[in-house]
Amino acid sequence: MSHSPESRTPASAPFRRLIYAALAVAALLVLAALLLFAYASRTATGPQRGNTHKVVVNDSHCEPADFRLPAGLTTFEIHNASRRPLEWEILDGVMVVAERENIAPGFHSLLTVKLRPGQFAITCGLLSNPRGSLEVVPTADSEAERLRPPLQAFIGPLSENRVFLIMQANALVREAQALADAVAAGDLATARTQWLAARLHYKRVEAVAGRWSDLENRIDPQADYLAGREDDPAFTGFHRLEKALFGNADLNGLLPLAQQLTQDAEQLKARVRESQQAPHDLADSALWQAQRLLESAIVQGENPYAQSDLYDLQANLHGMAKSVQVLDALLQGANAPLAAQLRQQQADLQAAVLALRTGEDFLPYRDVSTAQRAQLQRLLEAWAASLAQVNAALGLE
Repeated sequence: MSHSPESRTPASAPFRRLIYAALAVAALLVLAALLLFAYASRTATGPQRGNTHKVVVNDSHCEPADFRLPAGLTTFEIHNASRRPLEWEILDGVMVVAERENIAPGFHSLLTVKLRPGQFAITCGLLSNPRGSLEVVPTADSEAERLRPPLQAFIGPLSENRVFLIMQANALVREAQALADAVAAGDLATARTQWLAARLHYKRVEAVAGRWSDLENRIDPQADYLAGREDDPAFTGFHRLEKALFGNADLNGLLPLAQQLTQDAEQLKARVRESQQAPHDLADSALWQAQRLLESAIVQGENPYAQSDLYDLQANLHGMAKSVQVLDALLQGANAPLAAQLRQQQADLQAAVLALRTGEDFLPYRDVSTAQRAQLQRLLEAWAASLAQVNAALGLE
């Protein structure tokens, strides 16, 4: 049933007006909240804006006109107290470093800029107004950043390290083939010599090669990580050959395993040639290898039959040192004390390893005492701690 306008209650019209008024007030409150939020967002300080400095520009000058600020991220809150739209600029000579344009009278604008050390000028509204000045003083962070090398400076170190890796991978293939040839000839003494020669080349590239798990699991699997240990079909590569050559002194059935090692070495050589390291990989690879050595190899050794772990360690250190040595010139410019510390720690570790020789040969690892192993561990831990600082010093983190 419909109702005519005359049938509505007298209170309905004022009630509707009250509702409309309430809605209007609510809308204004929402708008005000949004404006306050926008203002707060624009004027907030924090890591993304740095410290905020207020500038009031009137018809004839800025207040303040002169600033002395530390280098780094800074925000200027520019208020237009003049009667005309204005611009506010930071100038380096005639070059505009940063600017805000068309700030309307009575309004303000934020300008966030990363200041670098130096002397700069400030325009204050009209071009006829006197200029202000900005002195930016260096900080520890700005000095560190200034000393960091540009990315193109890493081209030489990366190329030099890549050549080293390729040469070691090529030598690994040659020595692995010579090992297979000695096994085929039934020459146990030569096979043992070639096993060690091939293994040293692998250990020099292990900081990179060890990242390819499929190849590492064929070239250098540890029996302890296999379900069947030495009897497991996956027990292949260097340690399976080591057991036969140094444990059993038996070449029977060993040729297929030696040939497989040669094939895997060929694959490794191809991957080394194809791979491209990034600048941060140089120090990271050395640090990664140091952590692996600290976790197990130094404490208990890896070659139970050949007892040649000190040879392994020296070869590992050679490869790790190479990836750090190619960075030495850059690191001296960025952080000379760290560069000197790395060189000294590497020398101390190398001396400790060489002290475990008898004549031209290293001691069997079983003859290295707990105290001597602990010393190696401490020296490597110290070197690793310094390696962990290299990328940050070079601006690569």
